[in-house]
Amino acid sequence: MLPPFQTALPIIRTLEDAGFKAFFVGGSIRDSLLGRPVHDVDIATSAKPEEVKALFTHTVDIGIEHGTVLVLYKGNQYEITTFRTESVYKDYRRPESVEYVDSLLEDLKRRDFTMNAMAMDKNGKLIDPFAGSEAIRMKRIETVGSPEERFREDALRMMRAARFTSQLGFWIEDGTKQAIKRHAPLIRHIAVERITQEFIKLLEGEHPYEALQLLQETGLLGFLPGLCGREAQLFSALHPVLNELSEQQLWVYLVATADPEDANTFLRKWKLPNEKRKAIVRTLGFFRMRAGRKWDPLMLYDAGEQMALDAEAVFCAFRRENPSPRIAALRQAFRKLPVKNRNELAIDGKKLMALFSKKGGPWLKEMLREIEKALINGEIENQYEAIRRWVLCKYPQEKK
Repeated sequence: MLPPFQTALPIIRTLEDAGFKAFFVGGSIRDSLLGRPVHDVDIATSAKPEEVKALFTHTVDIGIEHGTVLVLYKGNQYEITTFRTESVYKDYRRPESVEYVDSLLEDLKRRDFTMNAMAMDKNGKLIDPFAGSEAIRMKRIETVGSPEERFREDALRMMRAARFTSQLGFWIEDGTKQAIKRHAPLIRHIAVERITQEFIKLLEGEHPYEALQLLQETGLLGFLPGLCGREAQLFSALHPVLNELSEQQLWVYLVATADPEDANTFLRKWKLPNEKRKAIVRTLGFFRMRAGRKWDPLMLYDAGEQMALDAEAVFCAFRRENPSPRIAALRQAFRKLPVKNRNELAIDGKKLMALFSKKGGPWLKEMLREIEKALINGEIENQYEAIRRWVLCKYPQEKK
């Protein structure tokens, strides 16, 4: 048994000693079979939420209406959920109600995919009523029971299937894939924030190309924020080289391919955080500059190292080129810059205002920019006295 499960054994034993059933469940079982790192260890039990809370000193009600209590134990957090069945789902998102049961099997029946519908007891014995381990061995994603029912219950499961394709490199069982095609429009009932969360995980996976291809083949792509009507151009841009891009770079690639009238408005539809959205838009700008010309020192300085590398990686992806040589050359060019950002200048706004006995204003911003240009182009050295003489010579009128 892996260390994360061993650490959680006292939780299982406490529940069992009180007369309840308790098992490890969920993604941690799947990841342990795959040899992937196990992070969150979840537990399912026959104990009701109130009974769980009575057994442990430190708990948090994170989803108690659905039977889930967070237990804090020796610096770790464990989600403990009561065995349950679910009633009819409303809005293709959540059940009208849940009913607590005493059966692990009934609890596992409600889960999305067979690879996620396994459990393990305190002795490490696998409980696998739906052949999830076989699905893992075959690298197959399939629903527990009818895919139509699973996707009508929670339409986000279709996005989860694509996300697992990217994260695990698995393929979608044909019946499950056909059901996604038939039910793709249901994704419109899901909150954008939840869709975006799954999409980001998809982009962070090792196989985003295959996952994006699945979204296109099943029709899900056209129901994602801002992508309706852009499926053809996105499909033509799909290529295995996308598996070499980071999540941030893939956003830039996506926006550049979709080519919306306003990139910022497009990204707002995904409800991305402001800073992330601004970084994507700015990187997109440097990518477009790069598409028209080679990097020069000033352009590289303005972008900063990471943004320049991101823009270059996207540029290479569009050209279907190996980015490694270009990335290495760009890193070397950045290291040779005399200054890497404005904070490294030997002079700042306060010193310039004192030098010219003037208050701040547009002139100050313009002068700092000209100093940056002169430094990057090798006209002056990054020393206070050299910069002072240069600005007094260039802007004698400002001294009056």
